[in-house]
Amino acid sequence: MNSRTSIKFLPAAFAALLAGALVIAGCGNAGMGTTTTPPTGAETGSSFVVGTDAPMKSVVSFSVQIQSVTASDGSGNSVSLISGTPTVDFARFNGLQTLLDMNDVAAGTYSNISITLGAATIGYLQTQAGSAPTIQTMAAIYPNSASTFTYTATLKNPIVVAQSGAPAGLHLDFELRKSIGVDSSGNINGDVTPTFNVNGVGNGDPGAYIDCFDAAVVSVNANAQSFVIQGPHGRNFTVNVSGNTEWEGNEGLGNLSASSIITLSGTLDRADATIDADDVAILSQNAFYAGGQITYVNPSSGAASSFDLYVRGLLPTTTGLTLGQIATVDLSGNEKYFIYWFHNPLTEFVFNDSLLLPGQHVSIGGPATGAANPQDVTVKRVVLRDWGFNGTVVSSNGSGTFQMQINGFAGLLAPQTVTVFTTGKTQFRDGWTGMGDLTAGANVRVVGLLIKSPLDGSTVLLAHYVDDMD
Repeated sequence: MNSRTSIKFLPAAFAALLAGALVIAGCGNAGMGTTTTPPTGAETGSSFVVGTDAPMKSVVSFSVQIQSVTASDGSGNSVSLISGTPTVDFARFNGLQTLLDMNDVAAGTYSNISITLGAATIGYLQTQAGSAPTIQTMAAIYPNSASTFTYTATLKNPIVVAQSGAPAGLHLDFELRKSIGVDSSGNINGDVTPTFNVNGVGNGDPGAYIDCFDAAVVSVNANAQSFVIQGPHGRNFTVNVSGNTEWEGNEGLGNLSASSIITLSGTLDRADATIDADDVAILSQNAFYAGGQITYVNPSSGAASSFDLYVRGLLPTTTGLTLGQIATVDLSGNEKYFIYWFHNPLTEFVFNDSLLLPGQHVSIGGPATGAANPQDVTVKRVVLRDWGFNGTVVSSNGSGTFQMQINGFAGLLAPQTVTVFTTGKTQFRDGWTGMGDLTAGANVRVVGLLIKSPLDGSTVLLAHYVDDMD
């Protein structure tokens, strides 16, 4: 299954400029943990966990230790769906789905889920007129000031793990905006009552599709048309490519090495629980990448000499950059610019150093030595990627476009009203089926590409997903 399909700009001016289709996707996180081994002799099958989230205003991170994710059947038999006790930033997903972990577990039908969270930290954006935004943090406070919180649920669709069947797993949606408390003035107060939307999914279900997966390349097997990747938590995965796999920038399997860091989209293979890639982009050929939100561009018009990046993803973690903090990226004018899933030779006319915009989700790649100083990061590649933008519908013309006021964290960076473009290939989710469902005042999340129009400088959003957030 290929969840990505071509989207053509509707306005004639854009169509003339781009002269082709663009396809959009994005990314939030990478794999975690290591594979657990079931008891000898037990019948086992593959199980996976796919994660996403629904964000809230000004919150840029919710970093929490996952102590356990356990599934149990009607007889009380239970299995662990994750390995170790990884720390995950749920605010990184933002409407996109990423693979959290995959393990062999005992075959069975599991209808009950228990998720235990440990210590957590909330990061939020503080803005001041005339100066670059800064990041502030506070400790999360669970009900009754408990040190842990356990969430339990009965799955509407159980996880059915078969010994020789296709992988089955858990779709895990952490709803930040329903979990984090605010005071009477609307300010975050640190209170957190974790709320999840969980369900069992098969590997062919939309809820199991991997929108993005960032990882370092370990090895390449050209004969087998595959390569092995490793996420920041040490978990290795084999990735299969084929003639149907799309590569960004006219690159391919022959361009990969142990210094490459990539992002991919795809599905879990039915036969052996490897990943079948629909699209692959090389984020770095120099063993360093960082990803996150642009918070400030200097200067604000014309060719940028630098921009500030709120760091959500980082490989390796031993550079001068820190997850959850802001780094200053210097630009020389020699960088290469790409748009993920945008297979068009005119990409740099739509995204370049003159079209950078606060709120855009980007990845940067280059030599690790160029990231030793977080106030002076040098890069060779800049890649624009999907992000989830929460907001309110201002108006809809019913013909494929609507006006939206961005209200979430990105709304602090891009406070202007934006025009959202959709086509028949845009996926409407969470109860919505099309443009007719959008009404003024509706709460919406648009997962797509935030672009500064090269024609008039206006802000536009190219929609891959449109979600009902009410």
